[in-house]
Amino acid sequence: MRLPRFDYLKPDTLEGALDLMATYRDGAKILAGGTDLLVRMKKGLLSPKTLISLKALDELVYIKEGTMDGGDCIIIGAKTPIADVIDSDLVQQKASALSTACEKIGAITLQHFVGTIGGNILQENRCIHYNQSDFHRSGRGACHKDGGKICYARDDSDRCHSTCQSDGATALMALNAAITLARKGGEQRVDLVDLYTNDGIMPFAIESNELLTEIILPVRKGHSAYKRLAYRSALDYPIVCAGVLLIPSNTDEIAEARIVVGAMGRSPLYMASASNSLKGKKFDDRDAFKKAAATAMDNAAAFAVHNLGSTLEYRCSMAAEMVFQALNEAARAYQAA
Repeated sequence: MRLPRFDYLKPDTLEGALDLMATYRDGAKILAGGTDLLVRMKKGLLSPKTLISLKALDELVYIKEGTMDGGDCIIIGAKTPIADVIDSDLVQQKASALSTACEKIGAITLQHFVGTIGGNILQENRCIHYNQSDFHRSGRGACHKDGGKICYARDDSDRCHSTCQSDGATALMALNAAITLARKGGEQRVDLVDLYTNDGIMPFAIESNELLTEIILPVRKGHSAYKRLAYRSALDYPIVCAGVLLIPSNTDEIAEARIVVGAMGRSPLYMASASNSLKGKKFDDRDAFKKAAATAMDNAAAFAVHNLGSTLEYRCSMAAEMVFQALNEAARAYQAA
């Protein structure tokens, strides 16, 4: 499979990149690490006329402490390599779910040389019926994501059910992250949960002239964890994953919990009812964890479809298991502190 022809632009500054994006708009795609974009281009899923490379934008490579809404936070540049996030003592100590999630992304060579945290967040939704070669897809009618009116993942569906399989996004949503979107002449900060449209065809609420520049993680007194299931420990995308955050009260009970299930829907799924069920529970209340995991499974099951190469029954049951394991790990970290 060969790449289609395209023009290659390599701005030296963020301002230059935003100028180009404002000029080319829908005719261009952003090239960060390229681990997702170039594969899709080779398969004929995407044929942009222009690629705007961020390779020279070292100003978007950083991990630092800062403040947000009057509280401490960690700020990560969107072009920061996955390996830098893994190796960061700051991330390991204060956002361990993200560190663990990044360890699961791709292979070590990808983490060190091409993969970026921003690219992982913005990787396209996937579907085993869609993410195939031109030749494979030519043997049947086009699906919704390919411009047709069929969903092979869910019969008679009037919409695309491609699935978000980003490890990083699931962990970041559990950590209640926000992001900065920049455009020529300004920028805006939005909660990560608001980045998603719940539309499998166009999954991100980001304009063609906007660039993800940084990720902001609020630092709170709590413990997080991330668990995922995949066929292989490296290279494979998760078929189900979960990120959790547990924040203690002054009486050693759970004051707040965040449970997010990934690889089950068009975006990472924040499980509000399962999260709220843990308020006031003890950190050693395994029965409460099991009930919360079961609730998360029930809610996530409504979004699951046959599009990741595994049965729905298995993925749904393992969603509960991943949530339960993540809650246990976060609770043990609190008890050991």
